[in-house]
Amino acid sequence: MQKEIIGLSKKELSAALALMGEKPFRTKQIWQWLYVQGVTSFAEMTNLSKELREKLSAAFVISRPKIVTEQISADKTHKWLLEFADGQRVETVFIPEDEHGAVCVSTQVGCAVGCKFCHTGSQKITRNLTAGEIISQFMLVKDVYGEWPSSSQENRLVSNIVVMGMGEPLHNVDNVITALNIATDQDGLAVSKRRITLSTSGIVPNIPRIAQETGVKLAISLHAPSNEKRSQIMPINNRYPIEEILTACQEYQKIVTSRYITFEYLMLDHFNDDLQDAQMLIALMKKYKIGAKFNLIPFNPWPGCDFKPSSNNRVHTFSRELEKAGFAAPVRTARGQDILAACGQLKSKKLV
Repeated sequence: MQKEIIGLSKKELSAALALMGEKPFRTKQIWQWLYVQGVTSFAEMTNLSKELREKLSAAFVISRPKIVTEQISADKTHKWLLEFADGQRVETVFIPEDEHGAVCVSTQVGCAVGCKFCHTGSQKITRNLTAGEIISQFMLVKDVYGEWPSSSQENRLVSNIVVMGMGEPLHNVDNVITALNIATDQDGLAVSKRRITLSTSGIVPNIPRIAQETGVKLAISLHAPSNEKRSQIMPINNRYPIEEILTACQEYQKIVTSRYITFEYLMLDHFNDDLQDAQMLIALMKKYKIGAKFNLIPFNPWPGCDFKPSSNNRVHTFSRELEKAGFAAPVRTARGQDILAACGQLKSKKLV
């Protein structure tokens, strides 16, 4: 049975080629065809012998997820419903800016964390995505926007990766790490580590691994300044409370010393948006000596959720309190709300 070649680490590909009797240098050649040139057939790998191309075709496939539906928001945010070989589906989003753009990739079908404010969390976990299924979402967006060298497209918009789509990345940590290392490999996609951000609800044991094994930027979905409030909206907090998360953040910053950690904070009307909440956040960051910045996120409503967005006045008052204490606290501009592509809105199955 043929195996998917996208998502194999260099070590795995080298081992497979050795079994075919091929020399190690072939790994880099194939890697560059896949991730620099973006080819989708072995026949295009013209510096390989016909015999090797035939061997590769017999052993492997090069595939992309199937596009089931796509939508483009009024603000140019682009969302796809993608289907994998077994019929399972996820959503992937591309958020363009003036001179670059971020692909928001999913890591699981559904999510086991079950945050009360998150649409994705209302879809139960089905399975983890493979490393290939994770990285191929980014590659598909490059296909759509014609950003491989063979294209005549000159502008390069598809530049950043945010691991913030469906699923909890650190519940699928091995595949996520493999995918991110393919993304940052200089022989391959060559995305700068500074252009990749992984967001987690706080799976404490795996946070240091992200620093040690990838070096990408870290974002923590915090959303409340106390365990009492956080546990009400994020059941995972009963397993990994705030103090343990911040201790793990200290470990991350010992390894990746130049990186601020972004704390994502969803603004929920009269739940977590008082000045006292802001002051508690400031006290936490100072106590744990975290190099932090905050990303204040207007709540994106979705059908069946009881939470309401904080008023603009409350959001900006909250932001000013954090900035007064020396923390950057920009208010994120909601993107793709009209197509349910904004933060917390992704879902690949309809409720029955």
